[in-house]
Amino acid sequence: MINIDQTSANKARVDQRIERKFFIPPRHIGFAYALLRQFCLPDAQYPAEQVNSLYFDTADLEQYSRSSSGEYHKDKVRIRWYYTLDAYRGEVPVFLELKSRDGFTSYKQRQELLAPVQQLETGRLAHGVIPATTLINTIISFGYHPEMPLAPVIVISYWRYRFTEILTGTRVTLDYNIRSTVVRHELGYGEKELKLAGGVIEVKGHKIELPVTLRCMRLLDLDWSRFSKYSSCLDAHLAEPGTEARLWPSGRTNEY
Repeated sequence: MINIDQTSANKARVDQRIERKFFIPPRHIGFAYALLRQFCLPDAQYPAEQVNSLYFDTADLEQYSRSSSGEYHKDKVRIRWYYTLDAYRGEVPVFLELKSRDGFTSYKQRQELLAPVQQLETGRLAHGVIPATTLINTIISFGYHPEMPLAPVIVISYWRYRFTEILTGTRVTLDYNIRSTVVRHELGYGEKELKLAGGVIEVKGHKIELPVTLRCMRLLDLDWSRFSKYSSCLDAHLAEPGTEARLWPSGRTNEY
């Protein structure tokens, strides 16, 4: 039985920001990391770690469809944890998140919960980690009222470096080694842990302009992207094995 601890100290918070994402071709990941180290400081608390997200969606994949089509308003519901499981016993903290996006502005609300570590094993993720009543009651408290039931779809894991830009304090992350496994068994071709090519730099602040130091990213010949890990990973699983560029974001090929 899941034991969820929702204390007053763990109330949901809203994090509003403007996000800019830049796709990094595989051959440029090391160079991108070196550039960021020149103009940014490693995050003081969590400079690098593995991030894991279990995404939920409706039976007809409404959230995936909205993300893939680039609609102005999008919502994503996920459970996130920040570690590998081999060092844990008993209960571990997880975060139920609602991430909403209106154009360039995103809002994130999250609630910290506790769940037994065995519920985070890949073979059990189809059960959703937490009780369905806890899921729906929490996202309703965020102000989100889905018209159809939500169920787990895919788990995505990646390595994240976190930085703070030295002049403005803008938050910057570099994500790579993006791997995914579909947990909704009727989707895809039964493949485990597909790995996307390349990575993504995310710049998170309160202004549309990039800090002057980060404009050096033009040296990488990058462009602003609406790169979505959820959409790109699910695209890969839904594409027929052997399809050209299935492990690349939409519109990209291995010529990069």
